[in-house]
Amino acid sequence: MRRFPSWWLVPAMGLMACSKPADKAAETPAADTTAAAAPAPSGPQAIVTVLYQTPKDTAAFEKYYRETHLPLVSAGQQEIGFTKAELTRFTSALDGKKPAFYRQAELYFNSLDDAKKGTATPAFKKVGDDFKNFDTHGLIGMLAVETGDKGTGACPALVTVIYNTPKDTAAFEKYYSATHLPLVGAGQPEIGFVRADLTRFMSNLDGSAPAKYRQAELCFNSMDELKKGTATPAFKKVGDDFKNFVTNGLTGLIGEQQ
Repeated sequence: MRRFPSWWLVPAMGLMACSKPADKAAETPAADTTAAAAPAPSGPQAIVTVLYQTPKDTAAFEKYYRETHLPLVSAGQQEIGFTKAELTRFTSALDGKKPAFYRQAELYFNSLDDAKKGTATPAFKKVGDDFKNFDTHGLIGMLAVETGDKGTGACPALVTVIYNTPKDTAAFEKYYSATHLPLVGAGQPEIGFVRADLTRFMSNLDGSAPAKYRQAELCFNSMDELKKGTATPAFKKVGDDFKNFVTNGLTGLIGEQQ
């Protein structure tokens, strides 16, 4: 995921690290435990992103996901070549309603070339073939890139904004970088987020045009801090700014990494 350049963030806040959730190790593939030892990428990282729709039976989904699918992903890590995995379960939409997506899984690679090689391996094919065994309501798989500073702190609670492809991508990018992101950065002390991740989707996993355009994530140390932050005037300013550059809709979500 693409992150804010450090000069957009308050230095003191930018140095803060999120505490790791107690239950993260139980649910996250072993990839997370080895991420610290992985070599730092020299260029933009790439991310395989999977967005799951709400399954018909969430209990059955969770049981298979934890006991079978995640171990399968972990077993294939060396062959696939991802350096860490981040798993998010969405709890609500930003307005408190039912979330548009149920879960998100992100596999990080040191480069776009590494991601392309990894997704062409037999181990990754096994992961993809396993979706039919537990995914009952559809998913979106995409390949993304990040640029700029790379945060390393955990992200226990997060606000996720997923942008649909705008009518004019050049106009979107100009406003997004020159106006919207500085607005978010200026509001950081009041909002209280400790890490900001920005992603641009390059394609669907099958090589077709991506189903979504961009994703932005604001990380908080806890769900309580997230709730306080999203109730601030500074966060309202960020939300009010969407109408100035978003021309084809977006999805706003609240989630917890697990």
